[in-house]
Formats: sequence, C-alpha cells, structure tokens
Amino acid sequence: MIVAIVLAAGASTRMGRQKLLLPMADRRPLVRVAVEQVLAAGIDDTVVVLGREAEAVARTLVGLPVRTVVNPRYAEGQSTSVRAGIDALPAGTEAAVIALGDQPLPDPGVIRRLVAAFRTTRQPIVVPVYRDGRGNPVLFAATLFAELRAVTGDRGGREVIAQDPGRVAEVALDAAMPADIDTPEDYDAARGGEPSPP
Repeated sequence: MIVAIVLAAGASTRMGRQKLLLPMADRRPLVRVAVEQVLAAGIDDTVVVLGREAEAVARTLVGLPVRTVVNPRYAEGQSTSVRAGIDALPAGTEAAVIALGDQPLPDPGVIRRLVAAFRTTRQPIVVPVYRDGRGNPVLFAATLFAELRAVTGDRGGREVIAQDPGRVAEVALDAAMPADIDTPEDYDAARGGEPSPP
C-alpha cells in the first residue's frame, strides 16, 4: 500500500492569513486543489495533516476520499506534521508520498512516476528532479519512517534525504518545479496576476 501524506498544517505567517483557504482562479480553495491533484494520481490512501484553522480547512475537503488528522503542535514546525502524518498511516503501509498542501502539482503523473521508480529501483527514497532542481513530493519507504519521526524543528525530510545519497532514486522531469504559495505575491502569480481578494 502506497499512501500520500499532504502537509496542510502550516501557520501561514508570511501570507498573514490562512493561505490554504484562499480561492484559486477556479474558486476552489488552494488546499482542495492540492489534495485533488494528489488524489488524481490514484494513490491507495491519503492522509491530510491539519493545523491552523483545522476545522475550516477540513470543511474545504468535504466529499473527497481522504482522512484528516490534526497536528496540535503545528507551530513547532513541519517536522511535527510529518510525524503526525506517519503516525496516522494504516498498518501495512509500504511507502508514503509526502506532498505539500500549498504546492498544487500541475501533473498528478509525477506521483505515479515516483511510485513506478520505487517499484523498479527498490530504493527507499524517490525524489523528483525538475528543470530547476530537486523538489516535492518525495516518496519514503516505511523502513525510513523512524528516521522521519526523529526530525525536529521546521524541517521535513531533507535531512533524511541528504544522509545517504546511495539510497536515493531520482526521477527526471522536463518541467519547472511547482511553485510554493507562501506570500501574497506568490498567490497573485499563481492566479495569473489576478489581484488577491480582500
């Protein structure tokens, strides 16, 4: 079983408001767009980790085949959300694809390619390499969950990836890295320059 963990628990400090609730150009909230793109990859199960304004964010996901878990320690950094997501995985999970709730994938096929590379290479970490470098989402085998749980602070799996390059498989993608939406300027750019709603 391959499970997706979508990290949607950030404090949105640079945006100044809960960015995950902001409408994209088609009026769907940012987090729903991101989660729907993950679901379109045909993953076995999806866990969405919530933090700030958890109830409001959860309401945007109504009707989607996902499970949500609240990280009460989200303010301590991304590592706590990774841990909460791993702790919510079902028994028998073989690997988890960790994706970001503020970074909608333009192409769900990225996740399918990560899973395919995991199946063929048997490497415990599979990362996408875009035209502008390594990015997200990243697949981690269950054998590394303990290492991910041990990460602290506002960090995700980067330290685990860097620890041993020999256990990392790369998937080359002829595409630009998906954009994080962290600031009002990022949001405007993601909406094609359309001004942010008040």
